[in-house]
Amino acid sequence: MPAIPPSTHDSVTWRLILHAEKNWPQLDKIHVTCRGSFAYAAGVLPGGQKIPLFRPRYGGFAHSFGFAIYSAARDRYEDALLLTGVPAGTPQEALDTARTVHLTGIRHEPES
Repeated sequence: MPAIPPSTHDSVTWRLILHAEKNWPQLDKIHVTCRGSFAYAAGVLPGGQKIPLFRPRYGGFAHSFGFAIYSAARDRYEDALLLTGVPAGTPQEALDTARTVHLTGIRHEPES
């Protein structure tokens, strides 16, 4: 798998930051790091607690990534489906899915 280019890393980071600011006020910020073909996204709560959320997998396209969600019970990332029912999509769709799993009930309930 190809490594994430710096321009794609920057784009993904900004897209996630803007999406979180607009849609997920319970997050203070999003922290994104990249290693090889993976990006690792963690949410930072207002008190500073960092919560691993998901891991997008780069496959050569800046707008479609594979998706793995962080499992605290297993302390690892596991391939999963997005809320859309597919295994790949935009980083924003991955954030929405991870947020629903990890943050529902923290001052925000998902819309029906």
